[in-house]
Amino acid sequence: MLYYLFNWLNKNYAIPGAGVFQYITFRMAMAVITSLIVTTVFGRRLIDYLRFKQVGETVRNLGLEGQMQKAGTPTMGGIIIILGILIPTLLFAKLENIYIIMMIVTTVWLGAIGFLDDYIKVFKKNKEGLAGKFKIIGQVGLALFIGFTMYSNKDIVIRQEVKLPVKYDVPVEFHMRGNTPVYTQDIRSTKTTMPFYKNNEFDYGKVLKFIGADTDHYSLLVFMFFVILIITFISNGANITDGIDGLATGTSAIIGITLAILAYVSGNTVIADYLNIMYIPNSGELVIFAGAFVGACVGFLWYNSYPAQVFMGDTGSLAIGGIIAVFAIMIRKELMVPILCGVFVVENISVIIQVSWFKYTKKRTGTGVRVFLMAPLHHHYQKKGFHEAKIVTRFWIIGILLAIITFVTLKLR
Repeated sequence: MLYYLFNWLNKNYAIPGAGVFQYITFRMAMAVITSLIVTTVFGRRLIDYLRFKQVGETVRNLGLEGQMQKAGTPTMGGIIIILGILIPTLLFAKLENIYIIMMIVTTVWLGAIGFLDDYIKVFKKNKEGLAGKFKIIGQVGLALFIGFTMYSNKDIVIRQEVKLPVKYDVPVEFHMRGNTPVYTQDIRSTKTTMPFYKNNEFDYGKVLKFIGADTDHYSLLVFMFFVILIITFISNGANITDGIDGLATGTSAIIGITLAILAYVSGNTVIADYLNIMYIPNSGELVIFAGAFVGACVGFLWYNSYPAQVFMGDTGSLAIGGIIAVFAIMIRKELMVPILCGVFVVENISVIIQVSWFKYTKKRTGTGVRVFLMAPLHHHYQKKGFHEAKIVTRFWIIGILLAIITFVTLKLR
């Protein structure tokens, strides 16, 4: 909203300094600052309100050190994160941008599902919360919306190098890459970025090439499958990772910074051309959203780090996981998520391994065998006697290393 106000003032009254809102980097910085203010200043008031309303965490005794001391700690703190994301985005982003619209929908959609789950747990005194199948239905519903919009919206395109004569009826642009003439078109495409693959680009439309038919007809189905898988897996992965103070929040902030850099590079034609990575027109606006996301995570971490004064609950964890997944899909880096979001992936896989092996061994021998002392993985280390803060620090370091590896893979051909 402030973006439109200052643009109007600059256009009609030529107020000195008003034109600075044209710059993405300035608006991103303002989004980060505003998000930090919202989460730290108003977060304190919301925590006090939640404590007054006795919206406390019900803790099951799992035999973990210091666990029962957390009983009664305010939950549903994810509301702080969501407000810290939405307010700066509404103030500083171009709200007609399709990418921004989709990120706002994602935040509200998954935030609402998480809020309903927390509401049932806290106010209805049902420890199970919202049934798992309804969470999955909500996540799949969002994935269908995101996938179909990404596939069909005319404003969602990539800049692709073409050779004359062209087959797409869209404008052709010409520029020099060094001493080489290059022709490009902005077209709708099912291409994405894939590390360790030729030119780091992969086309979903070619996945079913082996059937020998016109694979373009099946590209939407293949794309939808991957979108559903990534959104549900990462959203639930963040939910599982949110088990000890500051783990999910700090890891998400690291991932958010990485995505912000990738969005800026992908949305800047000069830098994208220089680094030889996929240029995505209009995606640079996502940097403002990413700035708000990082600011919200860091601001919330002020209250969520050990010892936590508030828990984000499913209101926050489902939302941040979904935001990361959808953001990666929009900048066409979703196939790099297993590397970038490695902490979420490992946490999720540890639960799958634990449950699957226990059921298998119980069926075969009558006695279930566990691979880990407790799943997810961070609880395994707690059982081994590691302090929460030490576990979180190590996972953060792993997150930083994975972010660096993500950048490196972009340059591998």
